[in-house]
Amino acid sequence: MTQSHPRISKAVIPAAGLGTRFLPATKATPKEMLPVVDKPAIQYVVEEAVSAGLDDVLMITGRNKRPLEDHFDRNYELESALGKKGDAERLAKVQESSDLATMHYVRQGDPRGLGHAVLCAAPHVGREPFAVLLGDDLIDPRDPLLQRMIEIQERHGGSVIALMEVAPEQIHLYGCAAVEATAEGDVVRVTGLVEKPDPADAPSGYAVIGRYVLDPHIFDILRKTEPGRGGEIQLTDALQQLTEDEKVGGPVHGVVFKGRRYDTGDRGDYLRAIVRLACEREDLGPDFRAWLRSYVAEEMQQR
Repeated sequence: MTQSHPRISKAVIPAAGLGTRFLPATKATPKEMLPVVDKPAIQYVVEEAVSAGLDDVLMITGRNKRPLEDHFDRNYELESALGKKGDAERLAKVQESSDLATMHYVRQGDPRGLGHAVLCAAPHVGREPFAVLLGDDLIDPRDPLLQRMIEIQERHGGSVIALMEVAPEQIHLYGCAAVEATAEGDVVRVTGLVEKPDPADAPSGYAVIGRYVLDPHIFDILRKTEPGRGGEIQLTDALQQLTEDEKVGGPVHGVVFKGRRYDTGDRGDYLRAIVRLACEREDLGPDFRAWLRSYVAEEMQQR
């Protein structure tokens, strides 16, 4: 009989990075607040957590991240102005972000890596399993990855990571998982993890993407984890220890994701994400697609 494990209710979103790849735009504006069409990237991530049933959200922030808190707070002056104008549509959009979830914030004092950022969540999470969502990865709501990961964790316990198969020449950009097949086609058993390996040394083509469902024993390991690649405390290194001894925090499984993912952490992918999402919008898509076809045709003629 399949064992049932505690229901997950808390999500952790690390958002303390400096966003150096987007300078000078991120000199004074958090990268998570850069708009993807007409919503900041971070709102898509919070909406994903809420859609998966996680309405208790802790955001790990840093210096110059106050706009994140302001975005998910009420703006009475703006709401009042829109109300007086009778602009109900825009008023609803403004109120939507403040009504999404119960939001909490804690600062990561020193930028010591993703593992350290997750460790900052320990007092809030306690001894419950929890989800971690990285703000650079936007998952299309039509492809419910996080719900599937939560389902696997509640059935098997331990931790679950999201995996995506990538081209060999790209694997050095990601953590990489060694895996064993299971009876479920989209679920694998993770037997090892390597952070950003050389392609020749990669144990598979499965890259770790920015969704995790973690057993709270990860905190005990992170407290003892030494800085690794880049001089930072790597979450991958802590997860590797869990794969070596499942008695510590249960097994580590991976959900192989084949859906739509938008990487907003890279400038080129950020632009592609905007184009894709704009094309799919009912209010913007028809006109935007027509313009895009015309633009591409003109460019091709000039070449």
